[in-house]
Amino acid sequence: QVQLVESGGGLVQAGNSLRLSCVASGRTLSTMGWFRQAPGKEREFVAAAWSGGITYYADSVKGRFTISRDIPKNTVYLQMNSLKPEDTAVYYCAADRARVPPGRYVYDYWGQGTQVTVSS
Repeated sequence: QVQLVESGGGLVQAGNSLRLSCVASGRTLSTMGWFRQAPGKEREFVAAAWSGGITYYADSVKGRFTISRDIPKNTVYLQMNSLKPEDTAVYYCAADRARVPPGRYVYDYWGQGTQVTVSS
């Protein structure tokens, strides 16, 4: 059974940075990614990375967020720069045994989420 454990959330002022981490236990995964859900809104895709190095992003975070993976550590990171109040949400790590293509958001495994709050 795969477990995903996120860390790194917190409260920051607009314009600052945070780095989220997600460690997977149980097996190596082809795709690891991040989603977020703001209060009163649906969960939305943020970024994903394949084990071969391909990455893709939501338009709303391109140029500000960077996803990366440490394969030996089975960990995915989300470096978030130039944070905005609208980035406030619970951020969820997700992972899949297969390569999940852009536009497909069904993943095998999900973390519990970590809160990110950006104050203006």
